[in-house]
Amino acid sequence: MYRYVDPGSAPAATSEATSKVMRRTRRTGTAPEMAVRRALHRRGLRYLVDVAPPGTNRRRRVDVLLRGARIALFVDGCFWHSCPEHGHLPKANREWWRVKLHGVVVRDRDTDLQLAAAGWRVVRVWEHEDPDDVADRILAILRPPPV
Repeated sequence: MYRYVDPGSAPAATSEATSKVMRRTRRTGTAPEMAVRRALHRRGLRYLVDVAPPGTNRRRRVDVLLRGARIALFVDGCFWHSCPEHGHLPKANREWWRVKLHGVVVRDRDTDLQLAAAGWRVVRVWEHEDPDDVADRILAILRPPPV
């Protein structure tokens, strides 16, 4: 069972530049997400964006939802979701960020379990993955090769 991991109050930004970057960080409609959505659309797939799948926690939203196929696609940012290849901890306020990012990963795994329990197939991709490869992977799930 998921329990919120409270990193405490957010520390003050270390600079105005950092503050500006954090204010501009989008929750949805990021460039990698848009690229994946365009690749899916080019392949004729239609989907819902930034929705809570039926039968799940309404606070947990999916980046791209293919309703008929029951596929919940997440395009995870390398920083926020702790990519093993590109994720890193900021030097400033390191301990706060460690707890905060760990909490995001824990919530991601819980979301995966909730979706699977509700009958959804969860697909998570990293922002650095090629959008066409991601779309091809989704197509392969939808149309398995003939036996």
